[in-house]
Amino acid sequence: MRAESTTPMFRVVEADGESSSEKWKTPNDLIVEWKERRSDEMHIPPINFAVVDDGIFRSGFPDTNSLSFLKTLKLRSIIYLCPEPYPEETFEFLTANSIQLHHFGIQKSKKPCMEIQEESIRRALNVLIDKEKHPVLIHCKHGKHRTGCLVGCFRKLQNWCMSTICEEYKQFAGNKSRIADQNFVETFDVSDFSSSFLDKK
Repeated sequence: MRAESTTPMFRVVEADGESSSEKWKTPNDLIVEWKERRSDEMHIPPINFAVVDDGIFRSGFPDTNSLSFLKTLKLRSIIYLCPEPYPEETFEFLTANSIQLHHFGIQKSKKPCMEIQEESIRRALNVLIDKEKHPVLIHCKHGKHRTGCLVGCFRKLQNWCMSTICEEYKQFAGNKSRIADQNFVETFDVSDFSSSFLDKK
């Protein structure tokens, strides 16, 4: 007979309706098992994830819970815009899935007039428009400011008007939108990129 316990115990029933012989589990056991199954079966996108264009995605920093989702994108490249190194576990995921990391460390700042390093954005944009590197994910920490600036410059290549570019930027930055970021995009010179990129569209 099963020993008496103050902890509730549940007999597990398999999906086909047959009881699993004498398997009794506590609620905590069931919760842990459910979480493990959930992480295996569900693909959780990173914060602020969105599709930018065919083969181009954007997001905040993907944590370990998002790795199975990233795998579904069949990425070839990641454009990373923060200065901090990649966590070891995430970097191992990139290596295991043959995803090339392009690291452009742009320093963060809480100042409203943060200066975006133009040369870093220019080099990142060169990677972004190289279709050999697609599918590609662009991300910084929250997917707002640095990512928003790079996407905004990419939109200029697509001949979007500035009002629409700024609207998209604000959609992701929310109440933390920065005028300096939008000014940066507006004054960013895309003449070195435009003809070669548009010819490939």
